[in-house]
Order: sequence, then structure tokens, then C-alpha cells
Amino acid sequence: MGVEFLDIIDLDDARGIMADLFRELYSRCSETVNIDDAVGRVLAEDVESPIDLPPFDRASRDGYAVVASDTFGAGDEKPVRLRCIETVEAGSLPSRRVESGSCTRISTGAPVPEGADAVVMVEYTEVSGEDVYIHRPAYPSQHIAAAGSDIGAGSVLVGGGKVLSPDKIAALSAAGVTSVRVVSRPSVHVISTGNELIEPSGRLEPAKIFDSNSLGISAALRDAGCSVSRGGIVRDDYDELRRGLIEGLGKADLVITSGGTSAGAGDVLADVLEDLGEVVIHGISMKPGKPTIVGVVDGKMVVGLPGFPVAALLVFRSLVEPFLRELSGIKAPEGSVKTLKLAERFHSSRGRVQYALVRVDGQYARPIFKDSGAIAALAGADGYIEVPKNVEILNEGEEVEVVLFENR
Repeated sequence: MGVEFLDIIDLDDARGIMADLFRELYSRCSETVNIDDAVGRVLAEDVESPIDLPPFDRASRDGYAVVASDTFGAGDEKPVRLRCIETVEAGSLPSRRVESGSCTRISTGAPVPEGADAVVMVEYTEVSGEDVYIHRPAYPSQHIAAAGSDIGAGSVLVGGGKVLSPDKIAALSAAGVTSVRVVSRPSVHVISTGNELIEPSGRLEPAKIFDSNSLGISAALRDAGCSVSRGGIVRDDYDELRRGLIEGLGKADLVITSGGTSAGAGDVLADVLEDLGEVVIHGISMKPGKPTIVGVVDGKMVVGLPGFPVAALLVFRSLVEPFLRELSGIKAPEGSVKTLKLAERFHSSRGRVQYALVRVDGQYARPIFKDSGAIAALAGADGYIEVPKNVEILNEGEEVEVVLFENR
């Protein structure tokens, strides 16, 4: 058996459970993609360098490859004279060994010829015919990047779990890596439950309301980098909901429902989940969102969000979206969290984390005092704040962290 019906747990504990579930779920879901298409994806495993980097001893400055001991004592008043035996450009191979008394003109990135153990920068030399005068002494290994000094063959170049940003793509390409195993982008099936719901394209009848949750959550999922399918509206009926969940689990890695999570007589999601698998969370100490439910069926996750639109969106944003973004590699937009001053006093529900919608007014966050079923609250909100469970009052002028729905 799973967690008891409405067995309330702390939000931090719920996040820990969710983290473990997502980690277990997506450790099995990966695919191989071409490096050209890998930017923004999350590596499913460590990538080892197949070669030494650099693959050969190479010059890190333009100058002359020399035997370091030949240059000891060199100075402006008493330069050391060496004979230049060849010139080696980047991309070409040296053909002659550097012996004592000789040197090779070399470009940055070119292979260091045998016998040479240092490079003198061209700024500290002067040339007269085949003779090169060295005005600075060199020490062994000076301005030479040794083979494997960056990374050795077989060493981890980029670790699993990392997002493949352009710099990491460049590093992999430098090692000759052409394809990588990445975490499959999360696929999510969305269902709305409730006898009172009709599609927005339908005709509004008495006692009915248009379904807003499935479209709103689907849009948020796509923004988080997920592939989304919609299962439409399912009635508060055990068999119908069971069929809907089975269908969704067959299509996607994760099923998200809204509605049917509280302890009301008509809410059957917990019973269906216990029948098909296991309920691991049913009740979180947060407001809104207390009746949130999480189950596992055949290794796949089902998340039941509350039915009220404000509660559904806030629970999704705070409890589900961060994990999905981590897996998809789609980070929240830069600047999506701002520190603002509270425009007026706010009373919280002490003992549980509370979320409050706010409207941004210049450098102030103005709370929107409407219940979690008020659609107008979502339409007028710019973001939300999270009030810790041990805080009962936030005073006017107090600084708060506002999570924005979009950059402002």
C-alpha cells in the first residue's frame, strides 16, 4: 500500500520524493542524437574523451622551437645565435629534428618538432638570414602544451546529467565526438477530470464550466521542453478514469491530471491509482494544493493536480516543472525571479507553505486576494511568491522573491 489517503507531508519531503521518482523514471529513458542536434539536451551518461587533448605536443605561441639549454644566459646584450632549419605552420608536420645549435620557426598550434623542449616567443628574437638571435632564456616546456595536458584519452570530458551548452558542444567536437546519449525529452499526457467540465469549443450549459486546466498545463509543459498529448475531459467515474489513465500511460512517460484529488465522495483518482499501482503522495502541507496526489504505475508517474486553476498551475510550477526542465534541458528564462517589495501586508496560513499570486507594480509586488478558483486572478497575475510555513505575516515594504510567469 502507498501513503494513506490525505496523509499530509511537508512540501520539502514531497520534493524529495518527486526528485527520486523523476531520477528513477528517466534513468531508463535515453536516445542517441547527432552532436549538431544536441545543444540544450541533457547527457544521459558520462562522455569520455576518445583521444588525448591536445593530441600532440603543440606550440602555444608563435616563435621558435628550441633546446632550452641552448638559451641559458641569453639577453639583450648577449643574445644566443641559433640556425633556423625549417618553418612549421599549424596543420603541417615538422620534418627535421631540432639539435643543439638549431631551431625551428613555429606557429601557434603547430606540432613541436622532435628534440625541441621549449618555444621562445617571436617578440624576443631577431632574424638575420638563417640565423636567429634569442634575447630571452627559455625553460623546459615553456609555451608547449603537452599531449593530453588538457585531458587524457579515457578521461571524462563531460559528465552525465550536464546540459549540453555551446561550450560543451565545442569541447566534445574538439575530441572528435559526433553523437551522444541524451535523456529523452519528457513526454506527458494531460487529462482533465470532472463532471462539470466541457471543452472551450462547446456550448456553455447550466452548472457547467469550460476546461482551462488541460490547455494551461499543456502550454506550460511545452514551454518546459516536453512533448505533450491531451486526453481531453474524463468524467468522475472509476472505469472511465481508469481507461483514461491506462491510455495515457501507454502514450507517455508521465500523466498529469487535474481535479478528482480531494477527499470528496465523487473523487476516485486515489482509488484508481491504488488499483493500478501505488499512491506515494496524497496531501502536501501547502496552500493552495493540499490534495495533490502522486502515484506510480508500472514505473511511470501519475501526478494529480487540484481542480481549481490557480491551485493546479501553482502546484505544477513549484512541484513538477523544475524537474521537467532539468530533464529537458530547458532552463527557466533568465530574470524569471525578481526581488521586489511587498505593496501591502499579507497574512499567511502558519504551519504550511503558502503561495500567493501577485501583480508587479514597478518595484512592488501587489498580492491578489482571490481564491484558487478565480480565473480572473490568473489573468491579472504577473507571478507568485512562496511564503515559508513558519511565517504568518509579511509586512508592507518587506522584500519578497517573485517567480514571474514571463520576463518583465
